Amino acid sequence: MLTAAQALELFRLPLHELATLASDYKKELHGKNVYWVCNRQINYTNVCCLHCSFCAFSKIKKDSPTAYNMALPEITAKAKEAVHLGARELHIVGGLHPDNPFSYYTDMLKTLRQNFPKVNLKCFTAVEICHFAKQQNRSIESILAELKDAGLDTMPGGGAEILVPEIREKICGQKESGEQWLSVHRAAHKLGIPTNATMLFGHIENVEHRIAHLQMLRDLQTETNGFLAFLPLVFLPQNNALGRQVKNRTSEEDILKTIAISRLFLNNIPHIKAYWVQLGIETALKALHYGASDLDGTVMEEKISRSAGANSPSELTATHLQQLIKEQNLIPVERNAFYKPI
Repeated sequence: MLTAAQALELFRLPLHELATLASDYKKELHGKNVYWVCNRQINYTNVCCLHCSFCAFSKIKKDSPTAYNMALPEITAKAKEAVHLGARELHIVGGLHPDNPFSYYTDMLKTLRQNFPKVNLKCFTAVEICHFAKQQNRSIESILAELKDAGLDTMPGGGAEILVPEIREKICGQKESGEQWLSVHRAAHKLGIPTNATMLFGHIENVEHRIAHLQMLRDLQTETNGFLAFLPLVFLPQNNALGRQVKNRTSEEDILKTIAISRLFLNNIPHIKAYWVQLGIETALKALHYGASDLDGTVMEEKISRSAGANSPSELTATHLQQLIKEQNLIPVERNAFYKPI
């Protein structure tokens, strides 16, 4: 197990040496397998009572010309379309709408579970869970338990950003603290709800902050063993306040180094995800040789990253996704939300 000091030293290695180390370790864990899922993202609202400096998606005013809040029939229709195309996972996240009652979310899950009983429901970030709990004046545990009873299978890892307080305060000070984010995931894991974890990097943080963030995730995984995958998310600077300070996306070398070191440091988290929507297809495919073992999925529709300047396609077909993996001399393995091969 790497120490934080050793991980920092790895950032000084040439890129090709890191590639070898991370790729070799990935092969120990997963061989030549690269996992993918037929999925759809549904971003149910862009209205949000927070306005984080890196976000280009949210709308504070409900009456903004571009604000929206999907009704349940629209969400169900999107899910039906996705299932018809073979989706096995629905990834559902949105803004913190001040008016949606908690029943909006439980009814959503119950309806989707009733209509699509075999589809995995991966829904709601820790930020959304905190919002529900505050609105209801209830504990995180009771909120999560009710969502699980309604049909929640797993949770995405969004909202982690950078867990280190000094950076988190500067980029999203209104959001729940890093410790609160960890507490939500701890509670989910104890209730038998596995989750993912993320890190937003390439803005005002430095590599020490990244390693500190990874250390917090590794420590929680040692405690609960509930994380399925880790997603390094690169900061996209378009159409957001933080982008006026950090004008350019970080380099591909920095991205690949961060992915490689994440694989080596997070020895107890099974998968590192190369999220092609954010990274771009070319960089995501390179990341498969830097320790990443998952390429996410077909996605079908995604609004959050594209609002901030992601220029990747809006979706990939299952055939195309598998072909891209095969072209890297790797083996595509279709999975469900729990990383069980189909």
